[in-house]
Amino acid sequence: MAANAPAHVPADVPDRAPDRAPVNVTVWSENYHEPREEEVRRRYPDGIHGAIAAGLREVLGERVRVRTAVLAEPEHGLTDEALAGTDVLTWWGHMAHEEVEDKVVERVRRRVLDGMGLLVLHSGHYSKIFRALMGTTCTLNWRDAGERELVWTVSPGHPIARGVPRPLVIEAQETYGEPFGIPEPDELVFISGFAGGEVFRSGCCYRRGLGRIFYFSPGDQEYPVYHHPDVRRVLANAVLWAAPDGGAGEPLRNTHTPITW
Repeated sequence: MAANAPAHVPADVPDRAPDRAPVNVTVWSENYHEPREEEVRRRYPDGIHGAIAAGLREVLGERVRVRTAVLAEPEHGLTDEALAGTDVLTWWGHMAHEEVEDKVVERVRRRVLDGMGLLVLHSGHYSKIFRALMGTTCTLNWRDAGERELVWTVSPGHPIARGVPRPLVIEAQETYGEPFGIPEPDELVFISGFAGGEVFRSGCCYRRGLGRIFYFSPGDQEYPVYHHPDVRRVLANAVLWAAPDGGAGEPLRNTHTPITW
């Protein structure tokens, strides 16, 4: 478990009750590009997972306890014990979706249904776990031309949008475009527009079982998006939104219920 650095928590970050325990967050990444590509390693010297973890600590301070895990670890760092101690899991993947073991995907899926929050980031839309929870292709249109992205808030009252500028400006980013092969979101928080004219549902909320899921599209490895203070704000807000009250509980099961009243 990584130690937290002290941080000032901005006033417009959604509050948690002072007597509530910190949110236990596991930041997961496949960590494929960083060991292989010097430019990505220079951009993210501690890995993409390291940058995301640092952003959560920076914005939320003692409100979170953050650990990281990567694909190469035994069971991808997502053992039963690790997930039992996780309130919110963040997931970043791109090149190695099919290398994630099916038994681990099923373990994560069950944990989400039990109440663990899940943040799926950027190319994680095509991860096994997101497709399993969505039940659709999760395909989209894309190109990588370093275009400006404007992330527009369409649900300003949503906790994930709190303190996020309108628009959130990302000067260079991979372009995603509709149609996006996902179910209709339970709540749509952000829509992005790109310099080439595309629009994209870039911030989508779902509930599956007892768990809350947030998909957020900005974050390609070719750009320093996870160092962007406003992107860090979105992810911090989303962690607090997705965290279950009192931790993830027991799974819902069919039970025989005779009349007793």
